[in-house]
Amino acid sequence: MTDSRIARVRLGSDGPEVGAQGLGCMGMSWAYGPTDAGEARAALERALELGITLYDTADAYGSGENETFLSPFFKAHRDEVVIATKFALSIPPDDPTKRIVRNDPSYIRACVEASLRRLDVEVIDLYYMHRRDVNVPIEETVGAMAELVREGKVKHLGLSEVTAGELRAAQAVHPIAAVQSEWSLFSRDIEAHVVPAAQELGVALVPYSPLGRGFLTGSFANAETDLTDQDFRRTMPRLTGENATANQALLEPVRTVAQAHGVSLAQIALAWVQQRSAVHGLAVVPIPGTTRRSRVEENTAATRIVLTDEELALLEPIAAKVAGDRYPDMTFASAGRE
Repeated sequence: MTDSRIARVRLGSDGPEVGAQGLGCMGMSWAYGPTDAGEARAALERALELGITLYDTADAYGSGENETFLSPFFKAHRDEVVIATKFALSIPPDDPTKRIVRNDPSYIRACVEASLRRLDVEVIDLYYMHRRDVNVPIEETVGAMAELVREGKVKHLGLSEVTAGELRAAQAVHPIAAVQSEWSLFSRDIEAHVVPAAQELGVALVPYSPLGRGFLTGSFANAETDLTDQDFRRTMPRLTGENATANQALLEPVRTVAQAHGVSLAQIALAWVQQRSAVHGLAVVPIPGTTRRSRVEENTAATRIVLTDEELALLEPIAAKVAGDRYPDMTFASAGRE
């Protein structure tokens, strides 16, 4: 299967080399309802066969459950995989809409030690600040993260949902390998400031939810009626109610392009994100999530689809027409701080 392996890129100027597409692992044990653990583990193995080497998790995903779930796979393939995990965020089990964010140094140290235990590894390859606590100077947070690098607990640093100014301030303290933010046909706010800053500084972009949390695949029409009670997408404004109905119409140009290529909506949405690398001149490694081998194969195939200028023009207006916010509380994202 060597001819089907994806290309490789480098995260940041001195970060790790990884496959041009990563794997978001959150849904394998949390957030999107019941999963088949055996199939999820098989999906991890298939991803590696196809050249995916960046595996993304966080201590917030199921209060550490996701890290524990991934640990046997990471141990079996330690020299082949790049482990990315995160600190800063906790989500109370009794209220999945609530977010508690901390960036203080003592908290960071406790988090990294706990993640190392759950992952059962000696070092984390890429350690992200999951969300920004505006009450703690970014320089103080990144300074504490840099200490972990010097101590050998972490190899490279990343940030998630930060502004361009925050990225610049962080980079002045310690090299940042990657910024993780939502980026898709439905979410393009980072293109105004964050992407140009990342390009200038030599920082990679790692888009999460490149498939609009599944909405861009056409797999569901309304999260409230189509998804299980345990699925946290039911809390997201753009995926529910009248917003979801309005946003369904925005999939038509995606369908048109998909039919022209003879591929799925998901593959066109992913190809668009992958092509941002050439458009903006920086490394872009999206991390679509799945729990199935067939989806891993479909997603990685999207790295070989090239959209024409005409097709890109057809898809261009979509984001500006999206109804509803990404989260119930948008202070959780970086856009409101720019």
